[in-house]
Order: sequence, then structure tokens, then C-alpha cells
Amino acid sequence: MKAYVEVRAQCENLIRASGLNATILRPWYVLGPGRRWPYALLPLYWIAARFPSLRDGTERLGLVTLDQMLRSLVWSVQIPARGIRIMEVPHIRTGRAHEDTAIAALAS
Repeated sequence: MKAYVEVRAQCENLIRASGLNATILRPWYVLGPGRRWPYALLPLYWIAARFPSLRDGTERLGLVTLDQMLRSLVWSVQIPARGIRIMEVPHIRTGRAHEDTAIAALAS
């Protein structure tokens, strides 16, 4: 996992340095065909979210569905970024970037 995080950070830095407008989606784990076993973890996520010390990590490392990813990708195309826009798990779940993120991207 450490190697994945390092490569992702390098790629994101290259995108930033390029000057391109981009929306970066950061899912943790995408549930979809052939990827159903993590549904068994949902009760653990629910419990962990009840503990303030675990809440941020639980949200950041949450599971998203294939439909949520597709909605986020469509939204990213329909509402192009100006600058760099990051969509973390909570944003992917809603299908759009957090308003502050979108405003920051417009200001860039």
C-alpha cells in the first residue's frame, strides 16, 4: 500500500506541475462486480464512525460503489475544473466535489 500511495502522490504532483486543469478522484476501495466481499465490513465502518478518534480515518478510507464513481466521473466532465480539484471519498459518495474545493479550484 505504501508504494501505491507514493506513486499516486508522484502522479498528482506531475499533474499539478503540468498546469493542466484536472479533477483527481481518490477512492479508497470501489465496490462492484466481483468486489462484493467488503460489504461485510460495512458494520465495522459504521461502528468506527461512532468514535471521534476513528471518524476521520473511517471517512477517508470509506468504501464507494461503482455507481458513485461513475456519477463523480460524469460530474467531473460536466463541471470542468479550473486548476486542480480533489474528490475524496465523501465527495465521491455525493457525486460532486465539496463546495469549498470547487470554489478553490475556480479561484486557481
